[in-house]
Amino acid sequence: MNGGEDIAWCLRGHLVHRKRPLVMGIINITPDSFYRKSRHGSVSDALRTADRMLEAGASILDVGGASSRPGSTELPEAEERERVLPIVVALAERFPGTLISIDTWQAHIAADAVAVGASMVNDISAGLMDPKMLGTVAGLRVPYVLMHMQGTPRTMQRAPHYTDVLSEVVKFLSERVLAARQAGIADVIVDPGFGFGKDRGHNFALLKGLRGIKALGVPVLVGLSRKRMINEVLGTVPETALNGTTVLNTIALQHGADILRVHDVQEAVEAVKLLDAFAA
Repeated sequence: MNGGEDIAWCLRGHLVHRKRPLVMGIINITPDSFYRKSRHGSVSDALRTADRMLEAGASILDVGGASSRPGSTELPEAEERERVLPIVVALAERFPGTLISIDTWQAHIAADAVAVGASMVNDISAGLMDPKMLGTVAGLRVPYVLMHMQGTPRTMQRAPHYTDVLSEVVKFLSERVLAARQAGIADVIVDPGFGFGKDRGHNFALLKGLRGIKALGVPVLVGLSRKRMINEVLGTVPETALNGTTVLNTIALQHGADILRVHDVQEAVEAVKLLDAFAA
């Protein structure tokens, strides 16, 4: 556990401290996210969810308008912009000072979202799907989450293969952290990409080896919430996978996770608090 330690991030020239582990609440502005209850079709829906998440203890709100579920196709930039920007504006106005993350691989969307209130960029492609992303984020002076993914959302679950999944993911993340640093990004967070081009064995190997990813020396974000690796073991579906999610989030925290990206904030915050009490 990392209770008691701070993450210090530079947000557009201002130093912000947050006590880790942090909980990031997912706000999907998509009609086809794999978890139906996470879909928001209006600004008012998103604001109600954000209010509940912040009340429950979320430190970050992650807004995404393009589904990255297995088999999904790329969303046109104009449509993604139309979905996410009104939500970011509304969140920034209603909850000033809240850390808002924009979940996108498109540099122009990232820049537009930061201009209207976002303070972090969460990129599933680690800057590889849009070559302008790293330079854009460096200019925005906000933290950047880069994730490992084998293939693209459309192709990633077509028989993913690794010789040694942990060493290959660590190598990839190390290279992308270096690329981000060389581009001028000061604050980098890594995400091993559970479920993104991995089968159940790959996912659990990464969870067991999370401390190897921690050795990169940057904060580690994990996104396990209601994913297939839970459902395949327990015979659940996303709608019934909350208990399994909490178990895996707890394991991730014990192995050094710094940020939990979740649909269910209260349960994740409770896991953090109980582990902090256990470690005291």
